[in-house]
Amino acid sequence: MHKRKIIRVILKSILIRVQRGYNIRRHMAANPVKILLIEDNLAEARLLQEFLKQAKSHEFTVVHVQRLAAGLEKLRANNYDAILLDLTLPDSQGLVSLPPLMNQVPSTPIVVLTNINDDELALEAVREGAQDYLVKRQVNVTILIRSIRYAIERKQALETLRNVNQTLEHRVEEKTAELVKAREINKFKSEFVSMLSHDIRNPLNTILLAAGLLQNSDRKLTQEKKQSHFQLIRSAIHNMAHLLDEVSFIGKADAGKLECELICLDLVAFCSEIVAAARLKAVNTHLNLVFSSHGDLGEILCDESLLRHILENLLNNAIKYSPPGGKVTFDIKKKDKQLIFQIQDWGIGIPEAEQKKLFQPFYRASNVENISGTGMGLAIVKKCVDAHNGEILVNSQVGLGTVVTVKLPLIDK
Repeated sequence: MHKRKIIRVILKSILIRVQRGYNIRRHMAANPVKILLIEDNLAEARLLQEFLKQAKSHEFTVVHVQRLAAGLEKLRANNYDAILLDLTLPDSQGLVSLPPLMNQVPSTPIVVLTNINDDELALEAVREGAQDYLVKRQVNVTILIRSIRYAIERKQALETLRNVNQTLEHRVEEKTAELVKAREINKFKSEFVSMLSHDIRNPLNTILLAAGLLQNSDRKLTQEKKQSHFQLIRSAIHNMAHLLDEVSFIGKADAGKLECELICLDLVAFCSEIVAAARLKAVNTHLNLVFSSHGDLGEILCDESLLRHILENLLNNAIKYSPPGGKVTFDIKKKDKQLIFQIQDWGIGIPEAEQKKLFQPFYRASNVENISGTGMGLAIVKKCVDAHNGEILVNSQVGLGTVVTVKLPLIDK
């Protein structure tokens, strides 16, 4: 299907170019053909101009200069349909005159004029980009007019072919990029499914094991043991539901369905509530969680749900990867029309080479060891920050800790 589409685009491009060439030819038939004659011999220049005046099929206007430099100046100021170029000029000799002209006006055909009847030189001139080669003493009205007309037609055909080739190359590059992207997406999907399957399998195994013990050993189990197994099942179900919620959130964000619904929020009160919940989770580790706000923050416009995802995930990570009895700080301030949230811990840190991958779904640093987690938290944080048109920065060193800074633009109420 993609091939057919490419072919249609190419054919359409060719038709456009052909039509354009037809329009140019109609324009030439109805309007004078502008010729730039670069010839230092005045007698030969007058003879060529006389030949062009005698033409019955076309009307020509000729601008005559005697030096290559003067010709280049004329080309900078005006457009010409063709160039007649003498190869023996006061400021340029031989085929070295061709490159400056072709660099300046690559789409304008050039007919070379010389006194030497040399087939090798003629071929070399064509290889260098000239459209035709005329020996002056052999030129008459018919030969000159035909040479100019054919040169213009050939150059237009070459330009059409070049443009079609460029279109084809561009389309091939686009399709190649699409194919590479599709392969990357398929690879990501495969890895995503594999990791999701792995992370769901653990709580499923817990449920199956606990349910099997309750079914097969019900009479042997004490009431306390039964309650413990039921708690394991509830916890596993909760973990699965949480994982599926996270995956659903990422999918929603990737599909462009994550909308930022702004409401007025008392920022300090909101953050204090999140910190209080985080302290309850950290109570068993005797972690010191310090919260501070700077300046008059007051009420701000933001999406409460997305901001909650950002702060809860970052605080939970800081607590999770800190040693017992450690410290986590959470600071908020306004600066340069931005809200800046900074969460710092003195925990295990993140290897520098892995920090760029932190926001990929399911990615976890290599030094987390047996610390539980799904690798979805920071991916969700990044999506939420992006939805606010914000920025997230990570500065971390292994063994020294991590500083995560989130910058969200302040929105006028």
